Amino acid sequence: MISEFTRVPLAEIRARLEAVSAPGERERMTENLRRDPRSGARSLAAWVDRRERARRIERDRLLRFFSRRERLLQSGVKFVAGTDEVGVGPLAGPLVAAAVIFPREIEFDALSGLDDSKRLTRKVREALDLEIRRQACAVFVAEVSSADVDRLNTVRASLAAMKRAISGLSLRPGHVLVDARTILDLGIPQTALVHGDALDASIAAASIVAKVHRDAWMCRLDERYPGYGFSRHMGYGTPAHLAALDRLGPCPAHRRSFAPVSRALAR
Repeated sequence: MISEFTRVPLAEIRARLEAVSAPGERERMTENLRRDPRSGARSLAAWVDRRERARRIERDRLLRFFSRRERLLQSGVKFVAGTDEVGVGPLAGPLVAAAVIFPREIEFDALSGLDDSKRLTRKVREALDLEIRRQACAVFVAEVSSADVDRLNTVRASLAAMKRAISGLSLRPGHVLVDARTILDLGIPQTALVHGDALDASIAAASIVAKVHRDAWMCRLDERYPGYGFSRHMGYGTPAHLAALDRLGPCPAHRRSFAPVSRALAR
């Protein structure tokens, strides 16, 4: 049987395939390509098969990534939140935490690539941040200033930031999945997961939202306090940042309790 696409340019067929959302229609088109006498058409069918196989693998990964949340929902919990913080180690800038609640039904294909924020490129993080915010029932971001990090210490500041993020959600979660730590006096059942941003999708989503928010904040600080390179190293103690501290001294965004900053102050 001759393919219905025999006289259609391959570029047009590929564009049609990209636009198709119904799996049944995509399968019908792919089967027609397999019967097409052109080698390019058959190569296009093979490309579709590879893409669909990769999509199924990624969907299965995401189902496993959301499995803790799914078990909690099945147990009767209505809303499950994930929370994580970023910016514990930098010499400057706020410590930021985010909390995220996804709806029961999730568009997994649109969240392809969701992972611990540290494993992702900036471009992928920013795209996923937009998608997480689009799909989420509730998102909240909380900040702890450099001065409050100095006052509280990093552990207490991390817990305070995550607690504020959860409290700020427009929906009250029935259970919270937390990266590594147990939040004191939360008043909501919680599960602390070591390396949670690599083990649970809700925590990973919170890590992405927090990271994108903090990176944007550091870019604004770079404009306010030029010379330190905040938009490049995000406040971490890189050689370039340490050299700028020696040259310029600390700015108001620096954490005075951190040794390289206190040494620069002493000089």
